Amino acid sequence: MDAVQGATVVVTGAGGGIGAALARRFTAEGARVVVNDLDADKARAVAAEIGALAVPGDASGIVEEAREALGGRIDVYCANAGVGCGGDPFAEDLWELAWDVNVMAHVRAARALIPEWVERGSGRFVSTVSAAGLLTMIGAAPYSVSKHGALAFAEWLSLTYRHQGVAVHAICPQGVRTDLLASAGSAGDLVLAPTAIEPEDVADALFEGIAADRFLILPHPEVADYYRARAGDTDRWLAGMNQLQQKWEGSGR
Repeated sequence: MDAVQGATVVVTGAGGGIGAALARRFTAEGARVVVNDLDADKARAVAAEIGALAVPGDASGIVEEAREALGGRIDVYCANAGVGCGGDPFAEDLWELAWDVNVMAHVRAARALIPEWVERGSGRFVSTVSAAGLLTMIGAAPYSVSKHGALAFAEWLSLTYRHQGVAVHAICPQGVRTDLLASAGSAGDLVLAPTAIEPEDVADALFEGIAADRFLILPHPEVADYYRARAGDTDRWLAGMNQLQQKWEGSGR
């Protein structure tokens, strides 16, 4: 793909799951890739597997180190690292963690990248959001709300900088067979597992979206119908989600 051939790419949270699939696909398409993950061993293992560079650490602060590793330039940044944060919906520490990782890490990366991209007239920001950012997810208030924030920030980046050469994509899958799905518990089993796809399917959807220059990447196409239903008759949509909530509660969670 011409858009990524020879490009320099950073993928955060790439020690497994969607991030690893993105790193593999970008490498296969001819990009030079930095693999980032908080787990240094996982980052190095994926990098060694695909012939990429490993820059372990907190995704919020690795832009400069990744830029240096790539010879001074980042063309594509995949803000993929994320946390699920189920549990007590009113626990402030979970809200702080979800907001920091799922939203503010994206803001910090963009702050470091956008000036350079605007100056040269090109750059690509890929935000791994979730269908929860378009809809919501039962049993996961911090996750759902922070993913709404991640989507809103990606939208803001796109509408603000697209005329200056910055492309933005928001990936919004439902269930994906990753550790995050496994940690979603019975809510994930009820809502996400039945239609779960592989991480490689998400990478395929992104590359189709890049080729078509689409902002919204929907590896589960049916999410578009749910999103339209939510906007067209919000009360009916909320009633349906409440029924799902009751079903979950009736299963004993």
